[in-house]
Amino acid sequence: MYLKGKQKVIPYLFISPWIIGFLVFTLFPLIFSLFMSFHNWSITGERIFIGFNNYKTMFADENFYKSLTITLKYALFLVPFNVGIALLLALLLNTNIKKIGIFKTIFYLPSIISGVALAMIWTWILGDKGILNYLLSVLGLDPIPWLRSPKAALWAVVLATVWAQGSMMLVFLTGLKSIPNQVYEAAEIDGAGGLKKFFKITIPLLSPTIVYNLIMAIIASFQQLTVVMNLTNGGPVKSTYMYALYVYQNAFVKFKLGYAAANAWVMFLIILSLTGLVFYISKKWTYYEV
Repeated sequence: MYLKGKQKVIPYLFISPWIIGFLVFTLFPLIFSLFMSFHNWSITGERIFIGFNNYKTMFADENFYKSLTITLKYALFLVPFNVGIALLLALLLNTNIKKIGIFKTIFYLPSIISGVALAMIWTWILGDKGILNYLLSVLGLDPIPWLRSPKAALWAVVLATVWAQGSMMLVFLTGLKSIPNQVYEAAEIDGAGGLKKFFKITIPLLSPTIVYNLIMAIIASFQQLTVVMNLTNGGPVKSTYMYALYVYQNAFVKFKLGYAAANAWVMFLIILSLTGLVFYISKKWTYYEV
């Protein structure tokens, strides 16, 4: 009897580091931030319970709507590019070419560069006298003030973040490797060409992976902070004033921790809603093996 009880406890001992980490670093901060959102809470001084006033103030704040609109626009640009480029790279790497591992390493390297280093590199590329404007001048085109123009700045942020596809690419590559070759061979016998195999076999069998990467790209686009802070700091004229930057400035510039916690919870609910919407829509075109 004692041995059976011990056998039941042992698996939990193995996963206890994860359980402790989840409770201490995820669940507790989540609950505590919700508690903070109902208070007027600065870094110094006494906290004051104010109920839903932080939320009421936020929904009357024009910066809230401006930052949310810019973030949605950024996500609309970034997510399709992210998913599409990662899938294209995975397809290119899903071959038996000799020394393909070198290209896997090259394509993955940008994803391990820190956000600050990434922003510095792209400041050098997108500056008024940067590499990109030099290439435009070689082609006889006028230079573009990427980081100073309200119309171009958001595209500059998209360019700076779209190229780090390593993790998403590897997820797609794993999904492609899991598709049985027999399915493609049967399609070839039936006379299916490359495009038909891609749309009738690859995409349907890869659809769960596409949904996963789509959700991760949406979450990443809403949480983008480091690159935009170091590249444009929300400018010019708040044309790149992302929602994550709005939360950061409320917390660590204006020292309104309670208000920033309310901002973060609204972001959490928006991401949760978008994730639920993706899951609902994907039911119609996602294929899961039984």
